[in-house]
Amino acid sequence: MFLMFRKATKYRSADNAITVFRNTLRFYPRDKHRTKLPALETLATLTFFRASLSTMSQTTKVSKSDVEWKQQLSKEEYQVLRKKGTERPGTGEYDKFYPKEGYFACRGCGNPLYSAESKFKSGCGWPAFDKCYKGSISTNVDSTFGMRRVEIVCSACDGHLGHVFEGERFTDTNERHCVNSVSVRFIKSSPPGDLEEAKVV
Repeated sequence: MFLMFRKATKYRSADNAITVFRNTLRFYPRDKHRTKLPALETLATLTFFRASLSTMSQTTKVSKSDVEWKQQLSKEEYQVLRKKGTERPGTGEYDKFYPKEGYFACRGCGNPLYSAESKFKSGCGWPAFDKCYKGSISTNVDSTFGMRRVEIVCSACDGHLGHVFEGERFTDTNERHCVNSVSVRFIKSSPPGDLEEAKVV
């Protein structure tokens, strides 16, 4: 089954890959007591496959050397995005900035991350968002400073954005993405394509 998944992921379109995967399932080995894959097994496999493809197909990976990042980014941008630093609270360009339209993109690679509508006032000292564009952000467990936190990074270039917190009930999503201003850039126009928003945790 894993090899079937690997074969189908060569297709850039998620829909095309799903079709290939469905067709491949028709030739899945069966024993003499089975005439076809059980419906639930097939459905569960396709559900996992589609979820994996949805993230994979929306983001193009950006890979650069450390030297290239240093040449592209300012000293502060490099320290936060590539070395997982944190800007001082209340000092960020976008901390108290609440646009009516537009979106926020990764400052390192331009990957669209947040809509203007997802930004809200939390009072934490850093820009706060309650959801992101689906597939735009990845998470890692951060155990530094004796704490266990969930780090958020750009899924395209792995640039450090900040951390996500749950359970504070600021908004309906119950997520607060605490983001460094220096990690993102505000774009006044609409984001490219029809991007869906979702929680990241």
